[in-house]
Amino acid sequence: MRVLLVEDDEPVAQSLRRGLVRYGFEVEWVSTGGAALSHEGPYDVVLLDLGLPDTDGLDVCRALRARGDVPIIVISARSEETDRVVGLELGADDYVSKPFGVREVIARIRAVMRRAQPRAEAAAGPDRYGSRLTVDRKAARVRLDGEEVPLTPKEYDLLAFLTEEPGALMSREQIMEAVWDANWFGPTKTLDVHVAALRRKLAGAVGIEAVRGVGFRLEIVKADGDGAS
Repeated sequence: MRVLLVEDDEPVAQSLRRGLVRYGFEVEWVSTGGAALSHEGPYDVVLLDLGLPDTDGLDVCRALRARGDVPIIVISARSEETDRVVGLELGADDYVSKPFGVREVIARIRAVMRRAQPRAEAAAGPDRYGSRLTVDRKAARVRLDGEEVPLTPKEYDLLAFLTEEPGALMSREQIMEAVWDANWFGPTKTLDVHVAALRRKLAGAVGIEAVRGVGFRLEIVKADGDGAS
């Protein structure tokens, strides 16, 4: 996923950039509003600071929104409700107040991208993962070797989330927030049960690796002759 980061504070920008890259994001960093507006892209989401040296970030937000539907997440030290409301009214999809953690920003990115997906995928066909597995997000159906796989709603949601970025390590907290509830508290044993069910139902097409103490990583199993992942 490609991120345009608009942030004039270099230490903040570098720290956030390193964190996002560790999670598999591609990050282009600019430090002014003018550079953001002249950036040709392409990018999938914008992280926009409001306190820019050459122009107000709200004006940049307004200009970017006038150009198209790319998701915009405002990141700012301005925590007053007025700034939040104005930013959202100008077209921002979400608002994160400084200081923030990288995981919070990533969770916000994934949330706005999921909300944006129906628009982007309305005319798109099923997504293919390797030679055997397809996920039709529009119809919420999964097929293995052309045959539909019966999944429970949560099994489907879990697979859809993990296949957003094959190979990326997802923490238990990220998965529980995305698939179950942002306010989930308590044991995550249900996650292990659903992972086991997906492993059984999709054996030979995908592998779901458990990383002890962290979370899970989905890998696509390649066809014979292409090497195994």
